[in-house]
Amino acid sequence: MLDQKTMAYLNMYAILGTLENLCELDPEARALMTNKKPISLAFDVKDGPKATLTFSNGRVQLQPGVAKNCSIKIPLSSCEKFNLVIEGKATPIPVKGFQYINFLLKDFDALTKLLEKYLRASEEDLADPVFFERSTQLMFYVISVALSQIGDYDEIGKFSAHLCPDGDVQFSIKDCVGATIHIKDCVLSTEKKMPANPRAIMEFADLKLARALFDGKVNALACIGNGTIEMHGMVNMIDNLNRMLDRVALYLA
Repeated sequence: MLDQKTMAYLNMYAILGTLENLCELDPEARALMTNKKPISLAFDVKDGPKATLTFSNGRVQLQPGVAKNCSIKIPLSSCEKFNLVIEGKATPIPVKGFQYINFLLKDFDALTKLLEKYLRASEEDLADPVFFERSTQLMFYVISVALSQIGDYDEIGKFSAHLCPDGDVQFSIKDCVGATIHIKDCVLSTEKKMPANPRAIMEFADLKLARALFDGKVNALACIGNGTIEMHGMVNMIDNLNRMLDRVALYLA
């Protein structure tokens, strides 16, 4: 059974946080965020994640915490309620920012649906090389951030995190995109850029391999064996990161 609190953190930072990258990669997404005056949307989840999304000039930025001057504030009574909102099974009610309802119902809704199209892509959509590349990169960002949420909140993930020494892990697709998994005192965080001095490296050979792994179409152990997944550095960091990756797959299924 999946932990609802872990899922809430994953939904906030790994899913909604990837709206930042969506607007960087997709012109249609940028076009939805043409408001010159920033609009900020804060989610306040009781006993769960709290974060603020700011939309302005074709960009989205997510920051932890509820901004005091946020344009829209949506409180949720539990992690379960927040997860239902992300799944589209519940309608959130703002306590602040009713004048921005049109933005929520139109632009924000269109933006999240576009992200869903990329993350739950059809075979027909993936046949387009440009869509394939964007979709795979966005999946990479989701997974790289989800790793830290699993390591910090999921009970099995926390066990693996506690076996990791301090340091940075490079998680990347060769010649394409990379992220840093910071580990400090058994707490994980993700930075969406390559590390300067990683203690361990996990790198996929190319986008096609990464996509096949993300979709569960190839075996990771076989790829390690044939060298299409390269792993270097601290063995226990890589081993436990792999265990956390297995948990990510369960939450994102």
